[in-house]
Amino acid sequence: MPTPDLVTAELTLTGRITTASNATFLGRIGDVVVVYKPIAGETPLWDFPHGTLAHREVAAYLVSQVFGWDIVPHTWLRDGPMGKGMVQLWQEQDPAQIAVNLVATDHVPKTGWKHVLEGQDENGRMVTLVHEDSPALRRMAVFDAVVNNADRKGDHILAMTDGHRHGVDHGLTFHRGHKLRTVLWGWLGDPLTPEERDGIDRVSKGLHGELGRTLAELLSAEEIASLAARCARLRLAGRFPAPSGAASAVPWPLF
Repeated sequence: MPTPDLVTAELTLTGRITTASNATFLGRIGDVVVVYKPIAGETPLWDFPHGTLAHREVAAYLVSQVFGWDIVPHTWLRDGPMGKGMVQLWQEQDPAQIAVNLVATDHVPKTGWKHVLEGQDENGRMVTLVHEDSPALRRMAVFDAVVNNADRKGDHILAMTDGHRHGVDHGLTFHRGHKLRTVLWGWLGDPLTPEERDGIDRVSKGLHGELGRTLAELLSAEEIASLAARCARLRLAGRFPAPSGAASAVPWPLF
């Protein structure tokens, strides 16, 4: 959990991320750079209860911690200049690395990448959505299936200098109904590794202990029950899930 200083020390805003659909600010707590999303700045949605996105972001961090894969950067709730909201440690990604990309269809890399879908760009040229074939992104895909991430865009994956991959923007998670929309479909149907199965087991077990008690302060009982059911289904199947339902399997825009 966050140190007392990060919870109680003054949060000063230094800028705004204008491309975000909800009010999102850069700020500092002392010399620590953070992202701040006030609950008051959340855009109402038809399918998620209003004023709950910040809580879902914190819940995603807690589940990430139990997985043990450090997918979601340190995230917590606290007061700020615009009221209570989600605060997350800023991550400086490596601009030289790309984990997800749109490339010309006739230039898709032969190895090291997974093909997701093909389409046409604004000029009518064929392009292909690809993502790297890495253990870090596999773990993120498992995490997304468990938390029911409805918005895993390409830009929500941060490529770090050391090869680690962080996932951010988890406000659209933990819905009771199937909502999985992601650009990480490259392992569809592939068997889960022992490490991935063990991660799911840790979450399932945690829901009967400290994780479940903490999530009860952030999510509804129905949402926690659905989380447990997703873990059980994924563990029983032992494979990466396939898209289901009539809704789009990928977010839009993709980035």
